[in-house]
Amino acid sequence: MFARRSWAVVLPLLFPGTGWAEERVAPRRWEEVEAAIRELEEAMTPESASEDAEAQPEEEASPPATSESTSPWPNVLRLEAMTWTLLPRKGAGSDQGFLQVEPRVAWDKGESFRLDLGAPVRLRMWGGGEGAGFVRKEDWDTLSDWGQVVRLFSVGGDAPDSVWAGELDGYSLLSGHLVRRYSNRANPDYHPAGVVGTGTLGPVYAEGFVSDLLGARLMGAEVALDVQHVLFGRPPVSGRYTLALSAVHDWGKAGGTSKPMTLAHLDGTAVVLRRWGQDKGLELHVLGGWGGRPGDGGAWGAVAGLGVEAVSPMLDVRARLEGRLQRGGFRQGAFGPDYELARFQMAGPASVPLAEAAFPEGASAYGEVILGWDAVLLGGLRRRHLFVSLGVETFTWGRVDADGRVEAHLLHQDLSLGLRGLAAGMGQAGARYLVSGEARWRFLGGRLFAVGQGGTLLFPTKEGTLRPGAFVGVGLGVDNAR
Repeated sequence: MFARRSWAVVLPLLFPGTGWAEERVAPRRWEEVEAAIRELEEAMTPESASEDAEAQPEEEASPPATSESTSPWPNVLRLEAMTWTLLPRKGAGSDQGFLQVEPRVAWDKGESFRLDLGAPVRLRMWGGGEGAGFVRKEDWDTLSDWGQVVRLFSVGGDAPDSVWAGELDGYSLLSGHLVRRYSNRANPDYHPAGVVGTGTLGPVYAEGFVSDLLGARLMGAEVALDVQHVLFGRPPVSGRYTLALSAVHDWGKAGGTSKPMTLAHLDGTAVVLRRWGQDKGLELHVLGGWGGRPGDGGAWGAVAGLGVEAVSPMLDVRARLEGRLQRGGFRQGAFGPDYELARFQMAGPASVPLAEAAFPEGASAYGEVILGWDAVLLGGLRRRHLFVSLGVETFTWGRVDADGRVEAHLLHQDLSLGLRGLAAGMGQAGARYLVSGEARWRFLGGRLFAVGQGGTLLFPTKEGTLRPGAFVGVGLGVDNAR
């Protein structure tokens, strides 16, 4: 569920690091302007929106969005200067230093149209060896990298028929059994723009996506059918009983070459409890499904579980618990948060690409929680004082995968803290760990702010291995609104 956004025009100059933690500004004299900016950034991270769309072929399946009065067309100027340093790990090479500059311009015309353009440009200050260019070439050496200029493009807003483009971060394709919590920029040298489109026709709701608008990479779709609508006519509340079919194909020809892979999944969902009031609600649903690799009858998997969503003015909670079965190398959520690295080298003792890995047969338990809380009714899951998103899967043969993020906004939202981590293959040799954090502090009435970032990275190499690295950045910024 989303609230209606204000109109906004934004012209900031930014220097963020990985973009994992979102900035929050004290809602004083810039309240309307910054609320619009936060909503623009929230729309670029659709992990919560996918949960709302699950088992809801038509818009009546969710409570109506609240309306807000539109504000005048405001302008924001922002300038942030940051030194960004790449540090080698395990003695591989020398450090490199950059001045990161990001011009940005955005237009927000309510629900109907949004456009946010801008990309970071890293200007070399030291390091890189002989022949290194003034601009870090890995950020712009392929056609796909130019997709990062599109931070957000949206037409249709939260309507059933809509299109948006930008970074995919924490993206799940409806049921989430093929694409779940996926990030198309986990590879730090690959910066594509993805596109997601949704549409509805009678009892049918569909969502399709491509992970790279300018390259041949992930492409998939899921079509959900409202069974009650088909059998008994249009129900008072849509989406109580649905059947969905999804398919995803990786062409493997952008962001580095890898072996193509195709997966498909069939899902059924039934809402067994649904109570919605004016400003709060509770929903409980059960689900089951079966999936596999088309053309490979021995690769298949099954899943069963339940999900719950509870919404109130101060608290949003979305949770899921599933039992999963894997056979013949198939696994649910294969296109997940680690996929852009695993497509080159899977975490674990077998250092082979995911498409070639003989994933052990067995079972797993998967749990996910997405929580947002605030005390002043800011509205919007990602605009809360506290935001937590965590997914964990544990396998019967000893492997554990986990990823999550925490964002907190303190001291009247003058201080924002963000932490994100990923662990793949825990309990085995060759486990993979990544962590990143950011802190922002506003002072002098909120016009000035300081920012610090740091974390670890993995860079795919031409040999198909992953080279470890780290980054750190510090800077100051100033902005104004009129």
